[in-house]
Amino acid sequence: MAAWGRGLRVLAVANQKGGVGKTTTAINLGTALAAVGRTVVIIDLDPQGNASTGLGVPTAHEARNPSTMDVLLQRASLADAVQPTNIPLLSIVPATVDLMAVERDVAAGQHRVYPLRDALIEFAAQRSGQGSDATYVLIDCPPSLNVLTINALAAADAVLVPLQCEFFAMEGLAQLVRTVNDVRDRLNPSLAIQGVVLTMHDKRNRLTLEVEENVRSALGEKVYTTRIPRNVRVAEAPSFGKPVLLYDHQCEGAKAYIELASEVIRREQQLAA
Repeated sequence: MAAWGRGLRVLAVANQKGGVGKTTTAINLGTALAAVGRTVVIIDLDPQGNASTGLGVPTAHEARNPSTMDVLLQRASLADAVQPTNIPLLSIVPATVDLMAVERDVAAGQHRVYPLRDALIEFAAQRSGQGSDATYVLIDCPPSLNVLTINALAAADAVLVPLQCEFFAMEGLAQLVRTVNDVRDRLNPSLAIQGVVLTMHDKRNRLTLEVEENVRSALGEKVYTTRIPRNVRVAEAPSFGKPVLLYDHQCEGAKAYIELASEVIRREQQLAA
């Protein structure tokens, strides 16, 4: 557990490459963790706000106020910005397109890499005083290594990396690992990679299998056993403002995210032990 947030475990869901299933993983892993009794807060740190939309938060500005922008600019506390979803035990801090401007404002600040960490410290203290249950915080990072992603890495205990099984996967992963190592050296000594999850996996595709073999050879046990299959129901679910576990809990994608949640919990228990 983070030294500054007893009872709060913060995972940054990050990959600088877009289209790898990052937001889909944040939404559905969060839902799966909630389904097995964990309290979960998703922080939408992507100006596109797709995690918010995918959990049914209307796009109207007033429906996302306060937002992560207000938290980063210290105009609202994290506790004030958290709003419930239709899934019991799962909440979200929504994002708006205004977050694009925040990057400039945060970068110009004196403590530009720590606003989110400071907000989480306060949030953890508030929950501890209320006797709240242990909470997973999943930060859905933007698809780039910008100041917003650095904020997430500076605040996180660990990084969960969704990785699409495609030709340039290893190149992008190597860049992200360098960034994680740099943040650990300069900003957050406890930061680690919790695991890499293979997404859009197609076992019939030879390239998919070759990429998987290369990733597992390079990272070993850091790669989750669970693989998220390429699944049309997973792709359809966000357009209905639902995680796939609500949209079609019997599809292969939903089952895979339940398995991933179980694997994440097992790793967390091993770390705690």
